[in-house]
Amino acid sequence: MDKLTKQEEEVMLQVWRLGSCTIKEVLQKLEMPKPPYTTVASVMNNLKRKGYVDAEQKGLTYHFTPRIEQSEYKADFMSGFVDKYFKKSYREMVSFFAKEEKISPDDLKDIINEIEKGKEE
Repeated sequence: MDKLTKQEEEVMLQVWRLGSCTIKEVLQKLEMPKPPYTTVASVMNNLKRKGYVDAEQKGLTYHFTPRIEQSEYKADFMSGFVDKYFKKSYREMVSFFAKEEKISPDDLKDIINEIEKGKEE
């Protein structure tokens, strides 16, 4: 799976939220300052080329739909992130965030409970 640039990721997040959308609909959802329409159109073409979206022409307008689920992208992104920054260790990643006080002890307990519930199912 090709990596997304920051701009591609911002557009793709809107495509996932909208489901099926036009460039104009994506543009309306982007935060200020909004990029030009042509920039979003170019990003959508990049996403299509990379295999993230499908495009279907309806009249004069293209409608874009995601080809890749957001959860699939998240899993791939996080795996790469953990591999690159935490020596392929999720434990090291969680430990880092705990030491930085980004995860509270209660959050950690909730995560452990979720893991244990998942093992029971």
